[in-house]
Amino acid sequence: METTLHQQLKLRYANDHSQTEVVMGRYRIDAVRDDELVEVQCASLSAIRDKCRDLLKRHRLRVVKPIVIRTRIAKTKKPGGVVTSRRMSPKRGRLLDLFEELIYFTRVFPHENLTVEVPLIHVEQLRSPSRKKRRRRWHKTHVVDDVKLESVERTVELQRPSDLIGLLELPRNAAMLRADTFNTADLASAIDRPRYAAQQIAYVLRKTGAIESTGRTRSGIVYRRSA
Repeated sequence: METTLHQQLKLRYANDHSQTEVVMGRYRIDAVRDDELVEVQCASLSAIRDKCRDLLKRHRLRVVKPIVIRTRIAKTKKPGGVVTSRRMSPKRGRLLDLFEELIYFTRVFPHENLTVEVPLIHVEQLRSPSRKKRRRRWHKTHVVDDVKLESVERTVELQRPSDLIGLLELPRNAAMLRADTFNTADLASAIDRPRYAAQQIAYVLRKTGAIESTGRTRSGIVYRRSA
């Protein structure tokens, strides 16, 4: 079922309500703005990969992939009921989380007709008690009934492979990408993430042409920024 968040984002990018859910051939387009098609994808990018590749053959396309950086949890006693409590979730998203999605999108991005737009958003998540019996300790005791947009903190646009470097949010004193070469251990240290996460990021950067491999040492594959 479509969430309120998805509806709100569609309306942000359409010229008016009539330009949402536009049927175009065998596809339904989330929004149309002038000569640009807009696809809002709150779920995995892999789900729209083939659709995007097809649309890009003939159209300019903007893929909107929001990253939730703050969540306010609102609880009700039943779906559609009155909110009984609200609290902020301790979990926070980061711009770097986008690389987990771009792993499945490297055959689409980059493309001359494509812009990937990443709104960093605050949302409210509406929860009610689950009707299913909890059979395991880790099973959830709630269901998410809806998600609503509260605010957009900022937005990042990606059009070229070099734009991906900006997603790394390196500290000002990090010289990793200014060095001639680096490996994923260097990258992990610079972004303060585990090495497996740095390996995922390096995969995306290499597949999209932002970096290139120059060889291998005992410490792993050596990379450098593409010219």
